[in-house]
Amino acid sequence: MKRLIIGGALGAVAARAAYTALTRRPPAVGDRDGADAWGRTNHRGEPVTLLEGPAFVAGAAAGGLLTPGLPARTRAAAILAGVGSGVFGGYDDLAGSASSRGFKGHLGALARGELTSGGAKIVGIGATGLAAAALAREPRHTPFDVLLNGAIIAGAANLMNLFDLRPGRAIKVGLLAGAPLAAGSSAAVVAAPLGAAAALLPEDLGERAMLGDAGANALGALLGLGATRMGRGGRLAVLAGLVALNGASEFVSFTKVIQRTPVLHRLDMLGRRPAQPAPSPERDDRSDAVQVADAAQ
Repeated sequence: MKRLIIGGALGAVAARAAYTALTRRPPAVGDRDGADAWGRTNHRGEPVTLLEGPAFVAGAAAGGLLTPGLPARTRAAAILAGVGSGVFGGYDDLAGSASSRGFKGHLGALARGELTSGGAKIVGIGATGLAAAALAREPRHTPFDVLLNGAIIAGAANLMNLFDLRPGRAIKVGLLAGAPLAAGSSAAVVAAPLGAAAALLPEDLGERAMLGDAGANALGALLGLGATRMGRGGRLAVLAGLVALNGASEFVSFTKVIQRTPVLHRLDMLGRRPAQPAPSPERDDRSDAVQVADAAQ
């Protein structure tokens, strides 16, 4: 419990400090000034900033470096998983185009010899996930376990991004998914990212900022790393769930499912402004993988 409290507090303080610094002077990207590069329009058509994502990555990394009780290899794996996923997600945030959408669209482009920003993210997060799994490898782990753990980290990173479509949704999912991990042997691994996410939740719910690919991918990857400390049976079940949900997102809108399920809808709306009375059917009828691609534009 002590590690969880300390790590969570460190992640929260670091994330808030990073968000304040980044929004005070948004970093320019190429020939675009900071406000233009990081500004986006949310589902209401209102302006938000993507700088919440880099702030989360910075907070989780700083907190992870300082959280007590983490073995050196696990600490290095957490930095690699979080920062690596954040960098590749940030690249897609800034360089993404609408030419290919969704997991299937980016893989199809790769098959044609075209590397989209989303395709680069898929490959990059897969590679960093595998590398992080190798770094955090325990003595009992076989090469199969390393591959399994790498797939969990990458799959969780991608899935979390699919929830970053409404204010606070991805962070709420992350906090709920991270709670059982925080109660077990993974507490020191997930403490800093959970603290960083909770500290940035008010900005997300207030519709001033969003995690974007950078923050959502990093949050998912770090929770995935926490899940790799489970037994093999549990990890296989986690991977099966991740594969099923990632696959379903290509055909089913999570947003529509949430809206039609009273308990999920109430949780989704908790702390948010009232929803728009008539959301666009054209947007909500598409898969969440496609909606994520649109939200990043």
